[in-house]
Amino acid sequence: MFSRYIDHTILKPTTTLEDIKKCCMEAVEYDFAAVCVPPPFVKIAKTFVGGTPTKVATVTGFPFGYSAIEAKVAETVLTIIDEADEVDMVVNILAIRNGDWTYLEKEIATIMPLVRNRQRLIKVIIESGILLEEEIIRCCELYARYGVDFVKTSTGYAEKGASVEAVALMRKHLPANIQIKASGGIRTFAFAQELIAAGATRIGASASVEIMKQAAAALQ
Repeated sequence: MFSRYIDHTILKPTTTLEDIKKCCMEAVEYDFAAVCVPPPFVKIAKTFVGGTPTKVATVTGFPFGYSAIEAKVAETVLTIIDEADEVDMVVNILAIRNGDWTYLEKEIATIMPLVRNRQRLIKVIIESGILLEEEIIRCCELYARYGVDFVKTSTGYAEKGASVEAVALMRKHLPANIQIKASGGIRTFAFAQELIAAGATRIGASASVEIMKQAAAALQ
């Protein structure tokens, strides 16, 4: 079912409680895979989605990824305490661009036990739209070694978001057990379909309801 590909996302710094409630109600109504909310709203989002199949996701290191490992640890622990089901963590993009793979390995090695010990799902955001092809490949190799659940294309805050080319490249260089989340600039059903065909198994979007309306129209 197409709706189960979608993480219905609301991460603007101006987000209100009413925005969160509306987003959660839409996620439940359309049976989206998850609703992705700012960390301070995780607890209340859990109450809004109730016992439905829709999970609550949140972000850490968002949106630039350059917060210290210790800060990401603290953020991750808080998301677990607040009972987030899924954690979308922005990796240190500065470290990628500066070739500091030792730092990146230390970062993921520190975070992984926290999420695994509490059976949480982790998606690592690499901001593929601003990386070189070889950097994307090396990210795939690194995060595959640590068995992350998803490698995610983008935060939606960089100048370029998801692309079919990046998803296809990631799929080629990731083992089958590691999924891909495409996000950033996905506003149409047609584009979502292209990304899924390229290998994405989750679509992060704030235009999810409009995408579902387009999907319904396409199937008529």
